[in-house]
Amino acid sequence: MTEKILIVDFGSQYTQLIARRVRELNVYSEIVPCNKLPEITDDIKGIILSGSPFSVSSPQLPDFDYDHVANKRPLLAVCFGAQYIAQHHGGKVAPSSKREYGRAFLHLVEKECPLFYGVNDESQVWMSHSDTVMAIPDGFHITAKTASIDVAAYSSDEGATPFPIHCIQFHPEVTHTSEGLTMLENFVVRISGCEQSWTPQSFVEETVDNLKQTIGTDKVVLGLSGGVDSSVAALLLHRAIGKQLHCIFVNNGLLRKNEYDDVLHTYQDLGLNVKGVDATEDFLSQLAGVTDPEQKRKIIGRVFIEVFDREAHAIQDVKWLAQGTIYPDVIESISVHGPSATIKSHHNVGGLPEKLHLKVVEPLRFLFKDEVRRVGTALSLKPELLNRHPFPGPGLAIRIIGDVTAEKVRILQEADAVYIGHLKRSGWYEQVWQAGAVLLPIQTVGVMGDERTYENVLAIRCVNSTDGMTADWSHLPHELLGKISSDIINHVKGINRVVYDISSKPPATIEWE
Repeated sequence: MTEKILIVDFGSQYTQLIARRVRELNVYSEIVPCNKLPEITDDIKGIILSGSPFSVSSPQLPDFDYDHVANKRPLLAVCFGAQYIAQHHGGKVAPSSKREYGRAFLHLVEKECPLFYGVNDESQVWMSHSDTVMAIPDGFHITAKTASIDVAAYSSDEGATPFPIHCIQFHPEVTHTSEGLTMLENFVVRISGCEQSWTPQSFVEETVDNLKQTIGTDKVVLGLSGGVDSSVAALLLHRAIGKQLHCIFVNNGLLRKNEYDDVLHTYQDLGLNVKGVDATEDFLSQLAGVTDPEQKRKIIGRVFIEVFDREAHAIQDVKWLAQGTIYPDVIESISVHGPSATIKSHHNVGGLPEKLHLKVVEPLRFLFKDEVRRVGTALSLKPELLNRHPFPGPGLAIRIIGDVTAEKVRILQEADAVYIGHLKRSGWYEQVWQAGAVLLPIQTVGVMGDERTYENVLAIRCVNSTDGMTADWSHLPHELLGKISSDIINHVKGINRVVYDISSKPPATIEWE
């Protein structure tokens, strides 16, 4: 039984960050919407109430049954959570009269408070709230304040509640709170009693055991993409059920240069039971003349399902469809604001469960992207797969602005190969989040020898990020950019101008379409 910290989500932008910080402590954490609380089982060792964009007095506040979690486990209430506890227990909460956003310095009123063990007085914290606790309830005492507010933190009196309650009006999960991880460790380990035994290796062992028990002797089909998620999911299933796993790797003709053959051989070297299917013509014929990005995505998703469905039905007696779904996708689908209204149309296997009428198994559904990579390392996944940059589901189709043709794909594949090759040889590939080239529907004049040319413009994109939600353009050395541009123009027929995209996300997106 894996011990865990339950995180009750009230819609805060920082909720996922709380979960990630707890997991950094080798303790499993799980996010649940405030209006869909689970049974408080023995494996739950502590509960954290998140912040929220709502006010405690807002009529739009989602339903929350506090009694369901009250007095069941140690409780840490963050920001909105602290205000909710105060109001529920008879304290006073009101709109702030002073600006309470940004850096503040925590003065410890009760230095012996278990939450602040090892935390320095006047430690920097990060405030982000419009309401504030004006008066704490009976049975509680103030543990910290700042220059701006008298109640920066408060806790239940010893013996006043079956389990301790600690409330803070700042965010320990953000890096601006300099000793926030220490506070979270105090709550998770010292107060809740977690053993910090959740590691990549323990995840592998437990997941493999669960897969063996769940699947038994059934056959499973999995669509491989060459990406990290599907590759790690495949290795976990392979370790659990061996040749009962049937992998299908579809070449949509929109992969990078030589990627289909290279990745297919890598999968075979790993011992996976994998079939390669070259469906290039199926995809390119359906994309002919289509310029709308959303339409491209829908066509690629539909054709993928048709190809995968055909190949999956050629395997006798398959009972399960495996998918590389990861935790951010799950969280989005169970948001306190309701299930996501739309599924990304480029998520290739989005319609497969309904189409194939198979049971679904998702070995990675409770892992964040960085955790998937760590599990991949524990499974000895080869670096060429493990360290690959994110690559869009529709492939190069959305890096070709306008209609997609075989010739445009060839030009972009050649240019992309030159670009990525330079990044790898210079050591920059491992230092950035994602890089790629975009073929623009613009022809400009150039000079090659004594002749004028009218050929395409290529944009190259390179960004730094941690999760793809926000990103900043990478400051590649000018000398490197010069070499990349020169080699692309000299060696890729069809391109005579290279530009570098220096837009950040937001307001721009990482991909152009």
